[in-house]
Formats: sequence, structure tokens, C-alpha cells
Amino acid sequence: MKKNVFMIVTLLVSILGFQSCTDDNETPDATSRLQLRLVDAPGDYEEVNVEIIDVLYNSTEDDSGWTSIAPEGFSPVIVDLTELVGGNDHLLADVIVPSGIMQQIRLVLGDNNTLLIEGEEGPVNLDTPSAQQSGLKLKLNTELEAGYSYTFILDWDVQKSIVKAGNSGKYNLKPVIRVIANVNSGSISGNVVGKPIVTDGTDDLVPLKNAMVSVYTIDGEYVTGTSTNENGDFIVRGLDGGDYKIKVEHLNYIIFESDSIEVNVGETKDLGTIELLVPVF
Repeated sequence: MKKNVFMIVTLLVSILGFQSCTDDNETPDATSRLQLRLVDAPGDYEEVNVEIIDVLYNSTEDDSGWTSIAPEGFSPVIVDLTELVGGNDHLLADVIVPSGIMQQIRLVLGDNNTLLIEGEEGPVNLDTPSAQQSGLKLKLNTELEAGYSYTFILDWDVQKSIVKAGNSGKYNLKPVIRVIANVNSGSISGNVVGKPIVTDGTDDLVPLKNAMVSVYTIDGEYVTGTSTNENGDFIVRGLDGGDYKIKVEHLNYIIFESDSIEVNVGETKDLGTIELLVPVF
């Protein structure tokens, strides 16, 4: 089977925070523990299914230096990126690798990538343009210290990664992924509720699924986003320490915009319950 290879971002941090491995997570001398977790910045799709065949790393700048870090006996897995919201993630790799310089990582994708669009029957194929098959390569010069554990979040921006090919009805997959060192970042979480649009006579608040949560800098620059799960919960990870604002949107409700939110590295800022209001006409 032909493989579509994407050289994906890697470990883009100038100074890596780390935590020592203990007990079950202890690593031998001259090795480090590496975790890669996939999360999703949302898009306007019912499903975005991506087939992952392998995960590779390269400690050199030589294109022949790739080594698989997939678990032994790893089988191709299809991940629906739209499910990776509300605190859900997909553990892509949890392995022991040689310590030292980690130049880059790449995902090896198969051909079974599909898209399900609301209102349309059945999935459509996600094509990979030939220009993208050689990969999206970013250079890095990062050292993994022996005996320590590193976790990196791969925040896959679905909306930016799917491109409609003119009027052909076809869609191309061009991955856009933001990589963050988990230990060097903070998070924002909360729960979104609102009064039901169709009411049964009660004023009880209900959780709002698929509310869009967007994070901006204080200056209004978009950073990243996510959506709520069936319980109305959300969490946005991989934020540098600093001040942010969020915008929460859901069909038929008034947009919520927060005041300044301070995010500290290594902490989760819980905003509690956010109630979206129904417009009064």
C-alpha cells in the first residue's frame, strides 16, 4: 500500500521542562521516555478519519536516519480527529528512545483517510497531493536527557488541514499541526451550558455539545481552539504562560466573550460553568 508521509513538527521548544521517571516509568541509562498525544482543534465536519501506519524519529539531519518508535507489532490505526475534544486525546506513542539529540518526528499515514460532512451520505476520500507526499519537514536540534520523561501534544488543526479542491467535490489532506511540550504549558478548561431552545416548560440548563471554544491573545490574535463534548466540557492545552481571552459560540445562542484569563505553566485554569444566553427577540 502506498504511504503518504508527512514530516510533522517536532518538539518545538527552546528549553524543555521535564519530570524524572519513577517506578514503572523508570528508564535505563542513556534512554528517555517519549509520549506523543494527539488532540484536535475543531472543524466543520462530522468525522475526520486518519489512518496512521507508523511513527518515526530522526536523530540526524540525514534523510536515511529514520527509526520507527511504534510499539512492536503495531497495526495501522484509524483515528477520528473530531473525537479528540473535551479532554480526550489519542496516545500515539509511549516509548523508550535513546537519549540525545532529537531532530524531528514524522507520522506515516496510509490511504484510508476519509471525511464525513454533515448532510451528505457516506464518507468521501481525503486525497494527498503529490507535492505533500515528500512531507512537511521542520528542522530541530533538541536534546532529550537520560532518565527523564517528555510528553508532547500534537494539536491537529482539522479546519486548516482539509482543503476543498475547487469544484471537483474532492478534498485534500494537508496536515497543520501545532506541537507543544506539555510540561512547559498551561491549560484552560470549563463547562458550557444553556437553556434548551425547545423547552418542556422547565428552565433547567443543559450541557451544550459542539460549542466552539476559541482562544485569543489579549491583542486579539487567534491561538487555538477546541469544542465541547456531550457533557459540555472542554479543555484547551498547550498554552504558553500569559493572559488570554476565549470566545464560545453555539448555534442559536449569544456569543460569550471572556475577560482576561491568566494561564500559568503547569496549571489548568478552570473557568467553571459558562452559560450561553438565548437571544431575546
